[in-house]
Amino acid sequence: MSSAHKELYEFDKFRLDVSERILWRETERMPLSEKAFDTLCALVRRGNHLVGKDELLAEIWADAIVEENNLDKNISLLRQVLGERAGEGKFIETVRRHGFRFVPPVQILSSEFQTPSSVESEIESPELIKESESETEHLDLRNIPEHRNIKPETKNQKPKAKNRNRKIYASAALILLISFGASFYLWRQSATKNAFVAPIKTVAVLPFKPLVAESRNEALEMGMADTLISKLGGGEEITVRPLSSVRRYASALELDPSAAGRELGVEAVLDGTIQTSGERIRISAQLIQTGDGKQLWAERFDEKFTDIFALQDSISERVATALKIRLGSAEKKHYTENVEAYQLYMRGRFHSAKIILPETEKGIEYYNQAIAVDPNYALAYAGLADAYRSVSLTSDVPPWETMPKGKAAALRAIELDETLAEACAALGFIVFFYDWDWQAAERNYRRGLELDSDSADLRQSYAHLLSNTGRHEQALFEIKLSRELEPLNLRTGALEGQFLLHAGQTDAAIDRLNKTIDLDPNFWLAHLFAASAYIEKGMYEAAAREGNDAKRLSPSQNWSIAFAGYALAKAGKPSEARAVLDELLLLSETRYVPPYHFALIYNGLGESDKALDYLEKGFAEKDVRMVFLNVEPKWNNLRREPRFVELMRRMNFE
Repeated sequence: MSSAHKELYEFDKFRLDVSERILWRETERMPLSEKAFDTLCALVRRGNHLVGKDELLAEIWADAIVEENNLDKNISLLRQVLGERAGEGKFIETVRRHGFRFVPPVQILSSEFQTPSSVESEIESPELIKESESETEHLDLRNIPEHRNIKPETKNQKPKAKNRNRKIYASAALILLISFGASFYLWRQSATKNAFVAPIKTVAVLPFKPLVAESRNEALEMGMADTLISKLGGGEEITVRPLSSVRRYASALELDPSAAGRELGVEAVLDGTIQTSGERIRISAQLIQTGDGKQLWAERFDEKFTDIFALQDSISERVATALKIRLGSAEKKHYTENVEAYQLYMRGRFHSAKIILPETEKGIEYYNQAIAVDPNYALAYAGLADAYRSVSLTSDVPPWETMPKGKAAALRAIELDETLAEACAALGFIVFFYDWDWQAAERNYRRGLELDSDSADLRQSYAHLLSNTGRHEQALFEIKLSRELEPLNLRTGALEGQFLLHAGQTDAAIDRLNKTIDLDPNFWLAHLFAASAYIEKGMYEAAAREGNDAKRLSPSQNWSIAFAGYALAKAGKPSEARAVLDELLLLSETRYVPPYHFALIYNGLGESDKALDYLEKGFAEKDVRMVFLNVEPKWNNLRREPRFVELMRRMNFE
């Protein structure tokens, strides 16, 4: 295709060849998935103009109905490929609630522009030389004005001599070019062969994809990745990104593994497909170097499903060989030998990780089924404990219904396997949020970190304890370590925002929360904490918007309603705040509403006695949100009230 018919754009250090579907960064070809490339084209074509999300979805997925999350993932991928840091907005600006805008100036290139692949050598090829000579030999110079008086014999002699010279020069140049090229190739091969190759230290295992999309099993796909992460990441030779970091790629069936690896900040990715047929399981797996897309290892497996544990061992051992690392005995450990129990556990983990009540309840059901099949399955008990503790805090389930069950499950897991870091984390969390025993919680967290110092979840939970007990500097240090271990963990980003807010760094909190929302606009917890932060800034309309988003994305929680009522009271709208109170009171007739929520709104209205009445009720019911009394700035006006001081003492804060 001639350059005159190409669609070419240039911005910053990049050139976009729409016709050939290539993105160049100077002379490097950048890998992009099909939909990510289409997204970039749509943005670049519109220059610096706002492009609505609905408009992009309609253009890129014209023949399909997809969720907004698919678009967000493409935007995130593009930012990574373009080299844009999270929240920087150098190339793609997020216009909250509206869409996106392409930031750098875009130049429509002239038809003479050539991509790096089409730049011609200054030395003519043999075919061009031959064609040129042929044209010269058949050219009648008498038809050219300045040559009409030249004698025929002069015309017939000197051009031939010149042609012979041109042939000699062209042949010599061609020989030199070929010789130089061959020498360079041999030197490059030798240099590459003998060059020192630094060992790979960071790896991500992506969720396995279905070979046939219509018959996918998301729990199995995620579970396979989860198991391989545990097996490869148990040692100290490499760092393997945890499941919470790679979970966001589960729904992306069209995914560039190298681009995902760059986004995750790793040197290599393990990618694969999975299919079950009857009693058999078929897996294709490949280890890809992120920088250049080079395949380091690849293999196909076709086994009986009952041999899935041996299959996982085989894959992890062969990947370890490709990475030149050794797997220790702990990495070869099986927490159960029962395939049915393992499948049920994977389903439980898949559902409970969504931290939305209906999904978590499904997770609890699957964990209990796994335990019924294998009563000695320690990992299933740890998962059950974690699911129980989460529903009280995220879904307004009565704490006395779930926390004792969670504690019993965590203790049973530790009884079965005292080296299980996940069980220590779950027990520490329950002791922290329900027993209000700060010292015991810290002992459990520290024990867990001794067992797994690279656990981002453990450092995140430990940071939570440090923050709520007023040790802000230590808390921010631990949550930063957690974020470095898992750069894309949404919960870590949201909690870091909350810890910054409770440390008095409100602007930094809002910045961190907005960056987390940019990573995934559907993560409700970040919206909830953003609402709280905007209240402290006196930005009540922004707080209301974030609270509404949190409620829309997680309908089972009412914390966002409490923040809304408090914000309305502080904004000088007491009648509207009381309407929110009435809404919660009516709701409490049919389901549990934490006393903390009522106390918060009454405090915003300036009715301290009623606020304290509800806080004392929260103490009696062991409302898990009471652990925030020590650091939540919305209670600062009560800190000298005798009833509040006594309450803090009874909660072991004093």
